[in-house]
Formats: sequence, C-alpha cells, structure tokens
Amino acid sequence: MEKNLTTGSVSKTIVYFALPYLLSYFLQTLYGMADLFITGQFCGVDSITAVSNGSQVMHMLTVIIVGLAMGTTVVIGRAIGADNKKNAGVAIGNTITLFMGLSIVLTVVLLALVKPIVSLIAIPEEAVSGTVAYLIICFIGIPFITAYNIISSIFRGMGDSKSPMYFIAVACAANIVLDYLFIGACSLGPIGAALGTTLAQTLSVIVSLIAVKVKKTGIHVSANALKPQREVMGEILKVGIPVAIQDGCIQVAFIIITMIANHRGLDTSAAVGIVEKMISAIFIIPSSMLATVSALSAQNIGAGKHDRAALTLKYATFITCTYGIVVAIVMQFIAGGLIGLFTSDSNVVLLGTQYMRSYIIDTMFAGVHFCFSGYFAAYGKSYIGFLHNIISITFVRVPGSYLASKLFPATLFPMGLAAPAGSVLSVMICVAAFVYLKRRGKLG
Repeated sequence: MEKNLTTGSVSKTIVYFALPYLLSYFLQTLYGMADLFITGQFCGVDSITAVSNGSQVMHMLTVIIVGLAMGTTVVIGRAIGADNKKNAGVAIGNTITLFMGLSIVLTVVLLALVKPIVSLIAIPEEAVSGTVAYLIICFIGIPFITAYNIISSIFRGMGDSKSPMYFIAVACAANIVLDYLFIGACSLGPIGAALGTTLAQTLSVIVSLIAVKVKKTGIHVSANALKPQREVMGEILKVGIPVAIQDGCIQVAFIIITMIANHRGLDTSAAVGIVEKMISAIFIIPSSMLATVSALSAQNIGAGKHDRAALTLKYATFITCTYGIVVAIVMQFIAGGLIGLFTSDSNVVLLGTQYMRSYIIDTMFAGVHFCFSGYFAAYGKSYIGFLHNIISITFVRVPGSYLASKLFPATLFPMGLAAPAGSVLSVMICVAAFVYLKRRGKLG
C-alpha cells in the first residue's frame, strides 16, 4: 500500500523512510560478503579470487541497474504525490516493459562477452576458469536481478521502503543457506557461489511478486500500460541514465584507485582493500540519503509542495553531516583496532590506519552531495549529480590519489585525502547549482 510522504513531520518522515532502506543496504552488503566468506571456508585462493572478481563485476552491473531504476522511483513518486494513480499505473507498466527488454539484451550481450571481460580485468590464470563459470551463471540470472530492483524501486516510489527490505532479507537468508549447500556440501566452488546468488535472487523476486498481488495499492496496471510510451520512458530514462552513468563511473574510479594501490605493493593493496570494505559499511547512512531524498521530494513535488521538498533536503543534509562529523572524529581513535580485526600484519594495520584517518573525513561531505543529487533527481535534473561526480573523479579524486601515491611513498594518509577533496568540489558545485536554479525558478 502506498505511503503518503507529503504530510506530517518532515524529520520523522525521513527517519521512517530511511531506516528500512538502511537495513536493506546493510543486508545487501552482507549478501555480497557471504559468498566470499563461505568460499574462503571451503575453497582455495583461486576460488576466492574468482568469486571476489566476479562479484565485483556483478556489483558494478547491479549499481547501474539501480541507478536506472531511480527514474522509476521519481516518476511514480510524482504521480503518487499528485494523487494520479492512472499515471502511476502507466509508469509501472512502462517500467516493466523497459527493464525486461533491457535485461534480455544485457544477458545476451554479456554472455557473449564473458571471456573478454575476464581478460580485461586481468584475472590471474589460476582463477580464470572459476571466474568465467561464476559470471556465466550470474549473467543468466540478470533478468531476476533486474526484476528485484525494479519492483523495489516501484515500492519506494509509492513511499514503501519496508517491502524492499523484506525482499532482500529473504534473498540474504536464502543465499547463505544455498552457499553452504552448494559450496560446502556439494563442493562446487565458484559455481556454487553463483548458483546460490542467482537462486536466492529468484526466490526474492517470487516473494516480491506475491507481495505485489497481496498488497492493495489501488494502482491498476492494465495491458495497455505495458505498451511503450515515449514520453513516460523518456522521463524514466531522463532521471535514470545520468544516475546510472554516475554510479558506474564511481565504481570505475574505485577500480582505478585499487590499481594505483596495487602498484605500491602487497601491503598497500591489502590496506586499501580492507579500508574500502569498511568504508562501504560506514557510508550506509550517507548513501541511503540519495534514495530517501529523491523519493520524498518526488512525492512532495508531485503534490506541489516545493517548500516541503526543500525542507527534506535541509533535514537530510543535517542528519548526514552530524553523522559524518561524529564518525570522522571517533575513527581517528579506533581505526587501528578495527583494521586489526581483519589482519595481524602490523605494516598493513599501520598503512590502513593512515588511509582510514584521512579517507573517513569524506563522511562529512559525501552525504551532502548525495542529498543534493537526490533532490535534483526528484526535479528531473539528475544530470547535475552526474556532472559533479564526473568532474570530481576526473579532476580531483583519481589524479589526487595518483599524485599522492607518487609524492608520498612512505604513507597512505595523503592518498586518503583525495576522497574528501573530491567531495568538497562536488558540494561546491551542488550548492552553486541549487542557488542558480532557485533564482531562475527551476526548483519550484
């Protein structure tokens, strides 16, 4: 059932919507780590490497699909806010047609390119066959991955962030059980990990489809709504494509920075890898604000409540800034202890602590541009989020990391500063865009 996000306390509404999304994000992180953890319990280094690299490819693909689905959340959110259930039904129908067609194309293309992809990311020879097998099975499951994400985006557009949390919880639990069955009991290695992932996603889709049938949304999706409509698909893609490209480029930047670290040796590579894993968990709150602000703002914009949309941006920014400041301060004292949980190598702990203490400053700024990106997306201006991220990555983050690695070979602290420096530039661009568009009356 759809939830009206256009009335009541703005701060309470943000918390109401964001908490289930936070738990979903956490479960998604746990879901991704389960394959690697269980593979490590039963298999050798070659299988671990295969699953690790294969899952990184799949994560990038999933991030792009989620970015595209942001367009669905915004378009449906506007329709719900305007109390126009007919338009919401048409948006849902066109989403189904668009993404199912896309998933089929992706499946065919990626299956044809699986070996070139593995060759491109330079997988060690011992892990090539395992990676190929893992990706083939996961690529076959792309329609189910796509289905889960578009159903979740539809529910979020209707103001319901709890249902997607339940869907991913089912997938996460099923994945762990199936991993122990296929990897442990059946000794299938990377193939078992891929089977567990794909079948768990399939089960999640089945559960979500049952939920769609059971929940009374009041929205009817007719056969006519499934017919492609240029205007509706155009609105979905106008928001979704920039977000998808932006998120894809961010993942590429992570890979480039990892490559820079790899050239400095094994200890640096391990330290950066550990910190990046920790950062993905620490950034749960800032990252969740993009989807939260976009969904809440979209409904309020649809209802003509532009001041309330701006207030959503204000409160969300305050929440994520407060979180970022607290985490950045606390991490200065506990970074070494946390990194020591992952490794007993004193040099890796030292390097990781240096990297974390500077990188963690990014929590104070990243959440701000996430909030602005969600707000701009709700107005159909997701290209701003795309632009500030590309500018930040191209002119600050990647070159900054490279220069710091060359100029300061004895420490990782300067290299970690590239992340917050890039986010500061993004925040400046977002604020400037907000002021400019407000003055021109483009934001209500």
